[in-house]
Amino acid sequence: MTATVLFVTGTGTEVGKTAVTAAVTALAPSVAVLKPGQTGVTATEPGDAEEVVRLAGPHVTIRELARYPDPLAPDTAARRSGLPTLRPQQVAAAVAELADAHRLVLVEGAGGLLVRYDADGHTLADQALATAALGLPVQVLVVASAGLGTLNTTALTAEALRSRGLDTLGVVIGSWPAEPDLATRCNLTDLPRAADAPLLGALPYGAPHSPDFATLAKSFLAPPLGGSWDAIAFTAAHPA
Repeated sequence: MTATVLFVTGTGTEVGKTAVTAAVTALAPSVAVLKPGQTGVTATEPGDAEEVVRLAGPHVTIRELARYPDPLAPDTAARRSGLPTLRPQQVAAAVAELADAHRLVLVEGAGGLLVRYDADGHTLADQALATAALGLPVQVLVVASAGLGTLNTTALTAEALRSRGLDTLGVVIGSWPAEPDLATRCNLTDLPRAADAPLLGALPYGAPHSPDFATLAKSFLAPPLGGSWDAIAFTAAHPA
């Protein structure tokens, strides 16, 4: 079985990475989700991987490599707690193991693409490169916010990916407001240009609180992610 590996990164914190990961997971028949470094939760609290199961359903395999209690970047949180940091090769090895038994492996990062995971400054991008070095097909899905300011952070993320030779599958808006303002509506046209990649979905604000999230996921995401969402029709429905 040749698995596809999709690293899910955000343009910052709280942009909807976990919800987007769950939506992709809900539409995949053979899928594993890896959370390399979970921060901001105690040993007994549910983390992002458990949230994916809650939203997408029990068919998903989840794995977490490290957990740190402070809600900080993984390197900082590890240092404060005295726990070991994560090396890119550890993450790549875990991805390869999951890829042996699943058709899709999603790796959800912490914060943005260049958040540090260890004292040497290794990032999610380094984890993706280490995974690709094992011969696995790796792409990156960028989760962006909807409103003013998102074009800059999306462009910076895209530039960092290109400079490292990492392929961007597309960009998904993690939380689309019920009443989008002018900047938000314009971003439907401008985000793909900033990302240099197609717009592949938009999750409605509050979607993670819907009891029908797994069923509705198809309407949130475009066909390359298993859904039926149409970027052209969605943009036309929200004219600027």
